[in-house]
Amino acid sequence: MYRKVAWEGYREEETARLEAFAADYRRFLDEGKTERECTAYAEALAKEKGFKNLEDVVKSGEKLKSGDRVYATWMGKDIMTFVVGSRPLEEGMSILGAHIDSPRMDVKQNPLYEEEGIAYLDTHYYGGIKKYQWVAIPLALHGVVVKKDGSKVTWTIGEKDSDPVFYVSDLLIHLSQEQLTKQAKDVIEGEALNLIVGSRPLVFGEDDKADKKDPVKQAVLQLLREQYGIEEEDFISAELEVVPAGKSRETGFDRSMIIGYGHDDRVCAYPSLMAVLNYEGTPEKTLCAILTDKEEIGSVGATGMNSHFFENVVAELLDACGQYSDLTLRRMLRNSRMLSSDVAAGFDPNFASVFEKKNAALVGHGVCFSKFTGSRGKSGSNDANAEYVAEIRRIMDDNEVDFQTAELGKVDVGGGGTIAYMCSKYGMNVIDAGIAVLSMHAPFELISKADLWEAYKCYAVFLKDA
Repeated sequence: MYRKVAWEGYREEETARLEAFAADYRRFLDEGKTERECTAYAEALAKEKGFKNLEDVVKSGEKLKSGDRVYATWMGKDIMTFVVGSRPLEEGMSILGAHIDSPRMDVKQNPLYEEEGIAYLDTHYYGGIKKYQWVAIPLALHGVVVKKDGSKVTWTIGEKDSDPVFYVSDLLIHLSQEQLTKQAKDVIEGEALNLIVGSRPLVFGEDDKADKKDPVKQAVLQLLREQYGIEEEDFISAELEVVPAGKSRETGFDRSMIIGYGHDDRVCAYPSLMAVLNYEGTPEKTLCAILTDKEEIGSVGATGMNSHFFENVVAELLDACGQYSDLTLRRMLRNSRMLSSDVAAGFDPNFASVFEKKNAALVGHGVCFSKFTGSRGKSGSNDANAEYVAEIRRIMDDNEVDFQTAELGKVDVGGGGTIAYMCSKYGMNVIDAGIAVLSMHAPFELISKADLWEAYKCYAVFLKDA
């Protein structure tokens, strides 16, 4: 089946809209390097668009009606936006779901130590990474430190030109004969991902009776106290994420692509969010965008899709519309239709042997639908039914959206999953719909602006026609 290059169909006006959307997306990507930052950014956009906080609606006793726009956040790491439709809620919603966590390194709870005149923070990697890719590059610290009194200190260190950055060292090539004989997964061990944070010792006075052990560590602690009001034990209740420092960049002589940290899955999260925020008028079915946490480690915990936060919020929405009952909630979820907005593995000619080309996602060929994900024998997959796939085809063709279909790779090579199978447990129709990414899970990933634009168009027409 022929799949045209999306760029071929653009005229000047649409190209201008594409470029403007890509610029807005890059701001989201640069400002949202953690799930907390993405949620805060999305909440600010929702407020600008006139969306009200569902929690405030519930507290006030206000009743929602058709056309009302509300949002809900959960633990600062998830956000859901809704446009209430004209039809009864039990007839279901049109849902776009994406995740906003990305592979990274997390600072441990007892992290700070000194070794031979260098101060380090010990880390634990999060999600699937090639550990050797995270050494010898500039790194930034993002996150929060919550002190015992409940006050929060927010960190974003390493993004401004005036900021310091941080670093994980690698072994010099001259002494790496043994290292280079190891398998790639063992070249850098997890316990070697130690973040260099200082080397200047604290200067003690002659009469200073303080403990003079670990003077570099003590100097770092002094800086933390003076600049942030943080003591060493405050690391116990901190969530600090180590991410690549620096902004996303346009790529190629033609500027047709974007490299950046966290395309997986913020490149789907942003157009999903904006498709709901930009919806004009009152839809027939209620619209919903879910941006969720913890997908990279199995959607576990209180902020992952395996928890009940989504259905709890939907129950609150039903009640605020005066339509709640347990049976109505079940019917609403069962009758909903969803695009699980998550990225696909872009076909890379440099590594063609792991792909089955005619069933691979080609960069620049539009939004990608994956009927199933999982690994090998479709293990852990959703596997959308043919009737739903046919309806999606119709919607895309009727609205002239460029799309393609794909699998993650060759059947026996590997695999991966999304949040689709967790949402399908309600009985709703779900299919994965995302964007081809090169170098997925690397510190900097690569996507096509055309695919980003076609994904936004796809999500917008799905909300209109599904």
